[in-house]
Amino acid sequence: MILGGFVAAATVTVLLVMPTTSAPASAEWTTTPSGPLGPADRDFLIRVRQAGLWEMPTGEWAQTRGESRRVREVGAIIMQDHQKLDKATREVAARLGVPLPDQPNADQQRWMAQLSAESGADFDRDFANLLRAAHGKVFAVVAEVRAGTRNDEIRKFAQQAVVVVQKHMTLLESTGLVDYSQLPEPPSPSPVPPAATAVDSRRQP
Repeated sequence: MILGGFVAAATVTVLLVMPTTSAPASAEWTTTPSGPLGPADRDFLIRVRQAGLWEMPTGEWAQTRGESRRVREVGAIIMQDHQKLDKATREVAARLGVPLPDQPNADQQRWMAQLSAESGADFDRDFANLLRAAHGKVFAVVAEVRAGTRNDEIRKFAQQAVVVVQKHMTLLESTGLVDYSQLPEPPSPSPVPPAATAVDSRRQP
């Protein structure tokens, strides 16, 4: 029952961190003092804001509902880090003219309701697995924006976000509760071109 609840909630979490395409305004490029601002840049700021809207209260709950001392410690760190990151997100968005949500969406509210009803070992398990799955997806989105953005301010902020998300993945894994078999598999490697293979083979001692 617990694992089934985790899988269902993880599916919702994955959908929440995937880029959206329904907002017409997000498809436009605009000029800012720090460079062109594109749809992926706006989506990135929105996703980081949404992450904070549920991870801040969830981190707070972990400090009182968690059974494991490590879960309580990790929850406190995640809450504090997201408070700082959320402040930075709002500041960057204000400078770039990007509107941000001010409350969790309907799916996030349902997921938070599930965790708010749990305590002890059940809470610990779902807390570690749900947040670890979500951070893995967010990490991929943030890394892609960091690699390809044309905007200097977004690039700088994405660098900060990458560090925070990677830190949180490591912290959640340190609880010893993450079920890695439930995480998405890494993408398959691209085929190596024959010419590159030949060059690499000549370099072998």
